[in-house]
Amino acid sequence: MLTTGDGSMETTVGVYFCHCGGIITEKIDPALVRTAVLEFPHVAYFTEISLMCSEEGLGDLVRDINERRPDRVVIAACTPREHEKTFKRALAGTAVNPFLLQVVNIREQVAWVVDDPAAATRKAVAGIRSAVARVVHNLPLQKIEVPTRDETLVIGAGPAGMQAALNLAQSGRSVVLVEKHPMIGGMPVRYESVAPNMECGPCMLEPMMDQVLHGDAHDRIELLTMAEVTGVKGFLGNFEVTIRQQPRFVSEVNCIGCSMCVDACPARTPHPYNCGMNDKPAMAMPFLGALPNLPYLDMDACVRATGEDCTACRDACPIPDTVLLDDAARTIERTVGSVIVATGAGLFDAGRVPQLGHGAVPGVLSSIEFERMSSPSGPTAGKIAAPGDTEPQRVAIVHCVGSLDKEHCDYCSAVCCQVAFKFNHLVRHRFPEASITHFHRELVFPGKEAGRLLLHGLHQEKNSFVRYGRLADVRVVDQPNEREVQLRDGAQWTSAGRYDLVLLCPAMVPGDDTAALSALLDVTTDRWGFFEELHTRMSPTQSKAAGIYFAGTCHGPGDIPHAVSEGMAATAAILSSIVPGRMMELEPIRAEVIAERCSGCKICLSVCPYRAISFDEANGVAAINAVICQGCGTCVAACPAGVITGAHFTSEQVYAELRGILA
Repeated sequence: MLTTGDGSMETTVGVYFCHCGGIITEKIDPALVRTAVLEFPHVAYFTEISLMCSEEGLGDLVRDINERRPDRVVIAACTPREHEKTFKRALAGTAVNPFLLQVVNIREQVAWVVDDPAAATRKAVAGIRSAVARVVHNLPLQKIEVPTRDETLVIGAGPAGMQAALNLAQSGRSVVLVEKHPMIGGMPVRYESVAPNMECGPCMLEPMMDQVLHGDAHDRIELLTMAEVTGVKGFLGNFEVTIRQQPRFVSEVNCIGCSMCVDACPARTPHPYNCGMNDKPAMAMPFLGALPNLPYLDMDACVRATGEDCTACRDACPIPDTVLLDDAARTIERTVGSVIVATGAGLFDAGRVPQLGHGAVPGVLSSIEFERMSSPSGPTAGKIAAPGDTEPQRVAIVHCVGSLDKEHCDYCSAVCCQVAFKFNHLVRHRFPEASITHFHRELVFPGKEAGRLLLHGLHQEKNSFVRYGRLADVRVVDQPNEREVQLRDGAQWTSAGRYDLVLLCPAMVPGDDTAALSALLDVTTDRWGFFEELHTRMSPTQSKAAGIYFAGTCHGPGDIPHAVSEGMAATAAILSSIVPGRMMELEPIRAEVIAERCSGCKICLSVCPYRAISFDEANGVAAINAVICQGCGTCVAACPAGVITGAHFTSEQVYAELRGILA
């Protein structure tokens, strides 16, 4: 400190100017800056360093600070995003608290964008003056150390979610695996075959599902089926999670999967996993081969919902206390250190393109409907049939239903062409003499294996290919006992053939629960509605919220290998960022309520993106959890009474900075 004329002590500021190896000094004259800066109040000295971020430069910085012993430090260099943490670490070797530092960006914001050297020098001086005015109001904050949880919440038990759960469990971590359906495996477990190698979907996934349910590490996986996440608050290392699990009405411990309760159930309801193409008992297995091998009771379809006291399923069960008709939903709370979202994608509703006839013209099937029809666990036990229960001899496959379409989904869904040629293979295998016509826009087969499936279909004699320009120029017209595909040429519609079955391959779209889960987790979605990555190429599994990761098709179209790889990548990021027993350092930049002035309006509760604010009902004031708070300042700006302060960004500091830049 310096002594003033009246004997009091004045805060001293040391200013350090980085040449950036000559990049900054090409436009900014350090001598002129020095002359101006030394006139500022509180500035004790001005030191130039050639390349401050280098090992030699940082050493010079530390030695100079230790010799001159300023109270505050201002560094004029490059963007704080690049090297503020570097300079703060350097200050740890001095007596200056790292939060008594202010960095001025005179490279990107001055030297790189101002052509006139005189103007650049003036702008640099203004920036340093602003930083000096602010830094004298900075406080010596201390970082907060908190313990972290190494448990992980995985949302979705498809291929990506299961792989992530297994990787974590096998590394010794505990996992809470939440799946909203009664079974695990995601969409592929419902497929008869998986492209491009035509492997049985359930057979391919069974080893992974068995590891989740019964493997060496299964005791570290808490599997919650028929459950959804309803609340998440916190941050990397400490997320408080609320889960709502619907009743199965069957004991997971006692049930042996004999299905006697299913056979006894008198109620029927459309089968949700067969697209409503047949019905099922209210008490039923999801489908043949589904795991866990447990039935579940759809209480909305049960006759008990109408007031009837039916106990047929319980009476038929050979194991006491297994069918639990008084079962109820339960709320589960867990604390985890990280979250992996692996909720998968949905399929474009072909009914949104009414001229294709889906839902109106018999024999027009979406891809998932045909998947279930061709599956042994599906509504026809694997029998592929046209309306009237006849063998299809003429099949049309329409590609890109919704994809590459500005009116619907302007992206390529990546896997639809493989699905279309998979259907080609299934039909050809069952009906060797059938004629198959592909109506396509593009043919996309990335990867080293998919091309074989394409070539197999292209070289079949009874296959034909018709390329169309826009989906709006394709329609399906119901004719007696057949379906006619028509193409528009100008104002005229012409027939492109009549078919027994028309198979539609719709686009892959965000899952139904993506928007709600995005709001719950406070992570963003992109312009198509998928979860948005931190960086689509460099950080494809990281969300924009620390500690929350994406895996699989929840953040964009992809195939099974893509999903499994991302499940592994997300777990690698978690294992490297959260280490058991290691304390996590939190920045002390947090908000605080001046309780005696709080009016209790609760506006801050509604705007906090981290859900760090609660309301003290006893005292009628808001309270901020310093561990959860991330110092974003949203509540500070929203408080109508101005009684919330943000550490390191107080009104006094901000106003001083503004006065300095405008002086």
